[in-house]
Amino acid sequence: MSFLSRSSIRQAFSLRLTRGYAAKSSSAERIPNISAKGTSAAAEEKTLSSCPPGTILEGLNYLKGQPPVIALPDDEYPSWLWDLLKPKVYADDGPGGKAEKKRLRKENQQRIKDQNFMKTQ
Repeated sequence: MSFLSRSSIRQAFSLRLTRGYAAKSSSAERIPNISAKGTSAAAEEKTLSSCPPGTILEGLNYLKGQPPVIALPDDEYPSWLWDLLKPKVYADDGPGGKAEKKRLRKENQQRIKDQNFMKTQ
């Protein structure tokens, strides 16, 4: 009975265990736009995303052998996605409330940053 060395096992499985990144796609490989025909001007004003549907999103597909990531129409994304970048608004619930605590914490953090900056000058 012969024993396999670790190096021979690593060499045998090295090709299967390596993970590769996807190559950049060229502009010639663009997928045609899949937007719906007959859209009104009101629908075009309501655009929420920064790229039109059917655009290949570069840099999101980083694994080899996967299809390119393509932007979808805005109505196919969940509604909460468009609210992520909006600042959170706290109801003013008087002294000692959550809104005041958040405001005081933010002011204190800014004061500390200013003090640390002045120490470096």
